[in-house]
Amino acid sequence: MAIVYLCLGSNTGDRFQLINQAVNLFNLSDDTKIIRTSAIYETEPWGEKNQNWFLNIAVELKTKLSPVDLLLRCQKIEELLGLDRTKKKHWGERPIDIDILFYDNEIIEKDFLIVPHPYLHKRAFVLVPLLELIPDFKHPKLEKTITELYDELEEVEDVYLFGTKINEL
Repeated sequence: MAIVYLCLGSNTGDRFQLINQAVNLFNLSDDTKIIRTSAIYETEPWGEKNQNWFLNIAVELKTKLSPVDLLLRCQKIEELLGLDRTKKKHWGERPIDIDILFYDNEIIEKDFLIVPHPYLHKRAFVLVPLLELIPDFKHPKLEKTITELYDELEEVEDVYLFGTKINEL
């Protein structure tokens, strides 16, 4: 089974409930199992600033799914929780967004899937939750730890601890 790290975010509707529902949906099948989650953080929007703040969480899971099948599962969960891809704006508001950050130590470069996520090293809202889970994990392409990537951030958006950890949902 592969070890995968995801980032989940929400900035419309009941953000906390949407994050919880998305995490729980990964545990409903035998081919994915949540290992642990970070705390939930409230974060300033990245890219398009004129929108609601996000709740973000990092999730560590085990999966039997291939990277492409995992992407399809993530997209299905996004759709179940109200994301309409026909109306989705790049960096715009969304009920739920699920990004694959790492899939084991694989480097995947397809038109529709890039892993490690191509922007994760530029985003505090991704790196801060990952610092809780895997501070010493080495990015397979950049060959730097999560801690080193965080320390090298040029621009740090605001990131606030939102609530308690939701390790065992």
